[in-house]
Amino acid sequence: MRANWLRVTDARTALREELVAQGLEPREARWLLEEYFLGDDPAATSAVRGAAARRLKGEPLQYVLGHWPFRGLDLDVDERVLIPRPETEELVTLALDELAARDCATPLIVDLGCGSGAIGLSLLDELARRGVRANLVALDVSLDALAVARRNALKHRLERVSFVHSSWFDDLDRSLRGRVDLLVANPPYVGQREYETLEPVLDFEPRVALVAPDEGAIEGFADVAHVIGAAPAWLAPRGTLVVEHGERHGLAALAAARRAGFRHCRDVTDLAGKDRVLVATT
Repeated sequence: MRANWLRVTDARTALREELVAQGLEPREARWLLEEYFLGDDPAATSAVRGAAARRLKGEPLQYVLGHWPFRGLDLDVDERVLIPRPETEELVTLALDELAARDCATPLIVDLGCGSGAIGLSLLDELARRGVRANLVALDVSLDALAVARRNALKHRLERVSFVHSSWFDDLDRSLRGRVDLLVANPPYVGQREYETLEPVLDFEPRVALVAPDEGAIEGFADVAHVIGAAPAWLAPRGTLVVEHGERHGLAALAAARRAGFRHCRDVTDLAGKDRVLVATT
């Protein structure tokens, strides 16, 4: 038994050194080995080398691994959905704080443009741990994204969720108007010109989830503006919208919220000190 363990350990060490010599960062080489090297047989070695080749060609590590942590969930991710990002974890914290302030026992939550389900499913999971029985409606214009979100809900046994194929509010059940306690969204907010200056690694992520049209002179703001403007009709009294936006959109988001009729609104900076999340209450 010990001889076999030493053989596997030696093979793992040699393979890690090979990957690092090819240009992988040591920690990424270790993660690939943990994910794909499930033995020292040729199939396992081939799987590791194939994953390393994908990473060396620029594919995001998260897609190569096929999953990535977001708050308390390990989410399946691939090229059909955006990679969950740390600033979006802050959005979830803000949303939880808003629901806690309302002390709602069975809140109705709508996740607009749910992607992998990161925001909405995290809310369901963390609220359940607090004894709150929330109901979630997760919608997306992409059927591929909805398939990933459904898989993540099943993976984490989150059952109080329904999925809707819709462009923003277009195909959301009209009976929900005026009844939603919390709307959350991370819409596209990168302008076309800005997108062309960003890192090439973004080419692997779905462009439709990143790039938005301009709103007048405000680059990449059209989708954020649409969500803010349409939200009040769907929110219950004292209902809250929590929406992520670009770092140059803070003032525009506040202005849009006031025009839409929100009574209370504030814009929150992320951990890097950049304008990032609008919190608006009816």
